[in-house]
Amino acid sequence: MNLDFKIKNLLLICLIFLGVFNQYYSQTQQAGDFKTGADQPALYLPLLKGKTVGVVTNQTGLMSDRTHVVDFLVKNGIRIKSIFAPEHGFRGDADAGEKVKNGVDVKTGIPIVSLYGNNKKPSAEQLKGIDIIVFDIQDVGVRFYTYISTLTYVMEAGAENNVEVIVLDRPNPHDGYTDGPVLKKNWTSFVGMHEVPVVYGLTIGEYGKMVNGEGWLKNNVRAKYTLIPMKNYHKTKRYPMLDRPSPNLPNDKSINLYPSLCFFEGTQVSVGRGTELPFQIYGSPWIKSLPYQFTPKPTAGAKEPFLNGKLCYGENLSAYKEDLKQLNLEWLMKAYKNYRNPELDFFLKSASGKNYWFDTLAGSDELRKQIAAGKSISEIKASWKSGLDAFENIRKKYVVYEK
Repeated sequence: MNLDFKIKNLLLICLIFLGVFNQYYSQTQQAGDFKTGADQPALYLPLLKGKTVGVVTNQTGLMSDRTHVVDFLVKNGIRIKSIFAPEHGFRGDADAGEKVKNGVDVKTGIPIVSLYGNNKKPSAEQLKGIDIIVFDIQDVGVRFYTYISTLTYVMEAGAENNVEVIVLDRPNPHDGYTDGPVLKKNWTSFVGMHEVPVVYGLTIGEYGKMVNGEGWLKNNVRAKYTLIPMKNYHKTKRYPMLDRPSPNLPNDKSINLYPSLCFFEGTQVSVGRGTELPFQIYGSPWIKSLPYQFTPKPTAGAKEPFLNGKLCYGENLSAYKEDLKQLNLEWLMKAYKNYRNPELDFFLKSASGKNYWFDTLAGSDELRKQIAAGKSISEIKASWKSGLDAFENIRKKYVVYEK
């Protein structure tokens, strides 16, 4: 009996081990089987056969083997009339705000049309003869990052000119949560076209569905919109990016800090453009009480960086350990409280001088006024709740992926 008991226990332990192993193996296989929209050509190549196509993409339009989606489509016999390039250009090497020129892709000979500067929306002439636009860009899930604005204009132009839009979906590195003030309609711009919070918790494909479904395109037009979803994507997991989404977001840390630090772009504070740590440090010549020092200088991704050549004092956040899943206002508030320059306002005026660039980024003038009035971080965040709750009622209608 004792021997039988030992054998039964041993068998039970083996069965438990096998169960744990199978569960681990299953999870590993599932994680390894993740695919972007671009990596599932069986879902979109049949839709493109025999059609004339335009492709909106940049350096991030890569498949898992690092083949660019344009090269893949050409290799598979898809006729591409034009490549449309967003902010930073087709190869992703232009500065933020820099004019991107039209040209020709050297590798394929396909004409490149800039969708930045004065031509943010494809014209009827540029879409002439095109049946379908394929949109494949790695976004970062933040309202003032302009690729969702480019998608909006592309969808609008597609609706107006009877051109279908197909989005090859990609991960959002800030997925699974929403945070920040919701933009108010009077502050719409290319860095904020819709009444959404700073972090909106949708992939770019889900965002396009929302724009279309809520009637947010001009004159309430609706695009013929097809989403090629990802496989085995989960909104709270984080996935490696195949290429940096823009010159000054070179790594995961800069992307994680971006929603919190980008507010500094509307102030007298540098976010490290022109250094080796863009969006991982902040500082100003007029915050001398803070310990870290750096001097912005021209670099490939910042030819004329803000505060060029001036010694700045601030903080180095490149080793910040927390994986942020909410906006951190601590750094903005600290910089404001320690700023000392009686001749220059902490907040920058816009190019026209009529309003504050900070307000455009924040989505209204409320955050600036709250900071100036000495409101606490908890008070400021509490003021966002009603807007976030209202947005969540919209957002949840367009969620495609599980958490």
